Amino acid sequence: MSRLDRPAPLDELGAAAPGGAPPDGADSGTTADDGPRTGHTDGHVDDAGPPPVASPEVDTAAWGLRWWREILYIALFYGVYTVIRNQFGSAAVDSTTAYNHAREIIALEKAIGLFHEQTIQSWFLDWPWFLRFWNVFYGTFHFAVTLGALVWLFFRHPHDYRIWRSTLAFTTGLALVGFSLFPLMPPRLLCDCEWGAGQDNPAFVDTYDFVDTLQVHGGLWSFGEGTMAELSNQYAAMPSLHFAWAAWSALVLYPRVRHRWARILAALYPWATLFAIVVTANHFWLDAVGGAIVLGMGFAFGSAFARFTERRRTRSIDAVGLQPAG
Repeated sequence: MSRLDRPAPLDELGAAAPGGAPPDGADSGTTADDGPRTGHTDGHVDDAGPPPVASPEVDTAAWGLRWWREILYIALFYGVYTVIRNQFGSAAVDSTTAYNHAREIIALEKAIGLFHEQTIQSWFLDWPWFLRFWNVFYGTFHFAVTLGALVWLFFRHPHDYRIWRSTLAFTTGLALVGFSLFPLMPPRLLCDCEWGAGQDNPAFVDTYDFVDTLQVHGGLWSFGEGTMAELSNQYAAMPSLHFAWAAWSALVLYPRVRHRWARILAALYPWATLFAIVVTANHFWLDAVGGAIVLGMGFAFGSAFARFTERRRTRSIDAVGLQPAG
C-alpha cells in the first residue's frame, strides 16, 4: 500500500473543506455545469459518474475502527468500572464518613447560597406521577442516551469517535477516583433509614426532609433494596456521573445533528438531567459541578490519548506503504 492508498489521518481530513469537498487546487472530477463525467476511448462523455465510494469521513474501516472490537472495549471497561465502583458494596463504606461529607457539602452550599435542593423537591412532592417519571428518567436515560450517542458517533462521525470515546472513558475513570476518595451520602439517605445517616451514627440529627422518591413512588428498579443495595455503592455521589455523561452526550450530539429540534433536545438534556438528580434527591448541586470538572479533565486526557493513537496508526500505515511490493 502506498501513501496514496491509505486513509487520510485526522489532521488532513480536518483540513478538508466542509461537506467533504477537496482542498483548493485538487481535481474534483466534476465541472460546474454537468457534474461528474467519465470518458471513453471513442471520445464520448458519459453523464454517469463512477461507482459510489464511501467518504473516508463516514467509513469506519478507513479509520481503523471495528464495531466488534469497540463492543469488547466498552464491555470490558464498564465491567471493570462496575467492579471497582461497587467493590464490596455499600457495606464496605463507612456510613459515618459519607454522612460527614454530606454535612460538609451542605455547609459549603449554604455558604455560597446554593442549598435549595430540599425546597425544589418540596414543590413537586404532591405530584407522584411527575416524580415517577423522573425516577424512570434517572434510571434509564443515563445509559440509553449515552450509549445511543456513542453508537451514532461511531457510524456517522468515525473521524470524531476516538476522541469522544476516550473522553468518556477518562471521565468515568476519574469519577471512580472521586467515589473512592470522597464517599458521599446522597440527600435521599439523610434520614434514619437503611443505608442512611441514622444507621449506627449517634451524632445524627434528623433535620432534613428529603424524600427518597424512588422508594416512595417507584420506578423501574430500586438501588436501595435487597441484593442491589448490597452490591451497589450507595455513596458514589461525588462527582455526579449522571450529569457528566449527560453533558458529554450534548457535546457529541449538538454540533453534529442536522435538525433544529434535535439540537434543542441535545442542549436541554444536561439541564433535564440536573433537574432529575435534584428532584429525586440523588445528588446535591455541587455533585453536578464535580461532574462537569471530571468531564473537562476527561476531555483533556481523551484528546491527548486520541492524538497519540492516531499518530501511531498513521506511522503504522506509512510503514506498510514503504515496504517493497511483492
